[in-house]
Amino acid sequence: MIIDTHLHLVYRDRLTYPWLADVPPLNADFPQALYAQEARRLGISASLHMEVDVTEVDIARETMVIKELASASGSLLVGAIASCRPELPGFPAYLEGVRANPFVRGFRRVLHVVPDDLSEGALFRENLARLAGSGLTFDLCVKPHQIQRAIALVDLVPDVSFVLDHCGVPDIAGGGYDLWKGPVAEIARRSNVTVKLSGIPAYGAENWTLEDLKPYFAHVANCFGFERMVWGSDWPVCTLGGGLSTWLGATHALLSGVSLPEKAGVLSDNARRLWNITPRA
Repeated sequence: MIIDTHLHLVYRDRLTYPWLADVPPLNADFPQALYAQEARRLGISASLHMEVDVTEVDIARETMVIKELASASGSLLVGAIASCRPELPGFPAYLEGVRANPFVRGFRRVLHVVPDDLSEGALFRENLARLAGSGLTFDLCVKPHQIQRAIALVDLVPDVSFVLDHCGVPDIAGGGYDLWKGPVAEIARRSNVTVKLSGIPAYGAENWTLEDLKPYFAHVANCFGFERMVWGSDWPVCTLGGGLSTWLGATHALLSGVSLPEKAGVLSDNARRLWNITPRA
């Protein structure tokens, strides 16, 4: 069983995605049916939808659309990580609404597309602290130079589970290993952080190979261990680096020397525990 913890679905007729205009290969519709056909062939049995940085007025609507898609017969969707804006005064009311919706398992605020000091604001931190006791996770989508700021958030709310997206967004194509390894090792010292094995093919060169990914995988495995690692496709962004089948094939190759219980943890068991996921029949 494989649980995909990082699926993006794009429906441009129903939601607005301002950033897609800057990424022409992704400026298209990526519906559930297109993903599910390939995912089932690969053994993916459940998926968490990851918010797609829709325009602010569409944040609540995105969750509604995804929940509606999850109700379709044969859907792999079992929950959603919703977008949020902790920097805004309206966050407490939004949080209360989300807490009443068990379909939502956590939040993400993409931080590498906003000023570095956004997460240092008093209101942002006050609102983030409201997650304590909610059972909701918070995904950290940051670049290596921002990981120290992410650590400050993790330390602020030690009883909230944080997830470091895309192995900390290393610049694989640019040879950014040395700038990335230290911050990743430091955030891994926090026991309430899980690393997400996702996204890295898109950060490699166009002709990346497994050998390019191995040092990055080895480092996060050494720092986090396999008990604090989950897998995500980052579909359709992964199509920039070869596609879903290519990435899952590379994942199996990276995990080839890992014990069966540890591999099961990365591919399904850890996610099931972290988000209380029950795969659909």
